[in-house]
Amino acid sequence: MLRAIIFANGVLNNIRDVRDIILHDDLIIAADGGTAHCLALGIKPSIVVGDLDSLNPDYLKSLQTSGTEIISYPANKDQTDLELALQKAVELGCDEILVLGALGARWDMTIANLLLPALSDFSKVTIRLIDGHQEIFLLRGEGELTFKGKKGDMVSLVPLGKDAEGVTLRGLEYPLKDDVLKLGATLGISNVLINDTATVYLKKGLLLCIHIRKDKD
Repeated sequence: MLRAIIFANGVLNNIRDVRDIILHDDLIIAADGGTAHCLALGIKPSIVVGDLDSLNPDYLKSLQTSGTEIISYPANKDQTDLELALQKAVELGCDEILVLGALGARWDMTIANLLLPALSDFSKVTIRLIDGHQEIFLLRGEGELTFKGKKGDMVSLVPLGKDAEGVTLRGLEYPLKDDVLKLGATLGISNVLINDTATVYLKKGLLLCIHIRKDKD
């Protein structure tokens, strides 16, 4: 199994906790300006992807000299730098991808980043967007997701595109059994773990699953 850590060019919260996430054999990919987060953490990315408009030329040259692979795209392109970075991780055979710094800057980019895991190109890959004490996953129809945390952690479920059908929740304060979460409704918001784990089952549709840990600042 190969895991990738992708640094995007958004806000990176709880930067000290980021070091605890990264394993020595992770593939580190920086999406253009996300390279600045690597620099702040003292991490050398294996790959930098994007149009490179956010990178200091001297730092870029230093990375090239030290062996980082630079994959440059024209500024006028059809994908964001993060989408290109995700595509590269999938191309290299990664089956799990953690995305850091994808949220909290521009609203348009934040929404686009949240929706990227829904692309069919990424249907075979587990993608987690991490922002400090919050993690976001995408659950597809005929799928199951287990949250591992602590009693009192919050879980919210948001349908994408259309109603989420056949939703069953176990281990949460407000359980559901073969229910429907309607697109735009808030029934799935602010549920709570009653144990250390909870499970979500989905028969049809797409669900954004947000896990908010209570033991983080």
